[in-house]
Amino acid sequence: MSSHWPILVATRIVRLAFLLAAVAVVAFTLAKLSPVDPVNAYLGPAIAKVGPEQRELIARKWGLDQPATVQFGKWFHNVLSGDLGTSRTFNAPVADVLAKRVQASLPLMGMAWLLSGILGFTLGVVAGARPDTWTDRIIRTYAYVLASTPTFWLAIVLLVVFSVGLSLTPVCCAAPIGVLPEDVTLLERLHHLILPLIALTVLGVAQITLHTRAKMVEIMQSDFALYARAQGASLADVAVRHGARNAALPAITVLFASLGELFGGSILTEQVFAYPGLGQAAVQAGISGDVPLLLAVALCLTLVVSVGNTIADILYRVVDPRIGAVHDLEARP
Repeated sequence: MSSHWPILVATRIVRLAFLLAAVAVVAFTLAKLSPVDPVNAYLGPAIAKVGPEQRELIARKWGLDQPATVQFGKWFHNVLSGDLGTSRTFNAPVADVLAKRVQASLPLMGMAWLLSGILGFTLGVVAGARPDTWTDRIIRTYAYVLASTPTFWLAIVLLVVFSVGLSLTPVCCAAPIGVLPEDVTLLERLHHLILPLIALTVLGVAQITLHTRAKMVEIMQSDFALYARAQGASLADVAVRHGARNAALPAITVLFASLGELFGGSILTEQVFAYPGLGQAAVQAGISGDVPLLLAVALCLTLVVSVGNTIADILYRVVDPRIGAVHDLEARP
């Protein structure tokens, strides 16, 4: 199997390069088709005090007076040189904006992704081990309700109940207002993270639960599971030794496939809680027509999802070595 890893890695890298290029072209085209005028959005209320000549000077300084193909060519050349450009929204290099925003979003999205996977897989195994029982019905109902609940609506409900009504959690932001970042304690950061984390975690639990349950039901009704039960193995033993291991494959698939959906949910969640993360930065860039920042966010999201899918493929081989053996046999001349 080791002899095929260099070919596999090289193939994935080439595919990723073409995918990033395609995403860049599509994202740039959509940004240019947007009705938002970057100059007008940048000036804001001051647009009434700026004449056409000054607007033309701003557009010329940003290179917006050139054809779209020329703008994209310059941006693409700069990206290959390691320069992501300058964000007009935050008046800072895009790389610095991404680093600062990712630092805020990474704990939120990372913990939500991990918790949704653990909770969803556990609930799916418990429900699928004993189908059509009261435990299964409760978990299925819970998952269906979660699957049909909009993230922004849940975030608003949590905010109204726990922050406004009970005053147990902060209303907004990632830290207390007016406190310098270096003076914010870990406990204060976690306090501000609780509600956004709950809202975002709920987003991924339902899908993983339902997929894991469906696989568990199939496994528990299989011949080898019935044979194990006939030999005296307990239901819990069969569910853990046989069911959970085989049900891990679809759970891994859904978990890593949900990375893009998780980012979409983080955009809504960060907007509701005014959480200064990457999702909120993407919304602000879209409203102001900040093309360099929008393209950088799109490329980062594409890179994360692609790397996640690659990790999922590797985990397949760890969880079920038969998959790697099948690929090796197919790769032989």
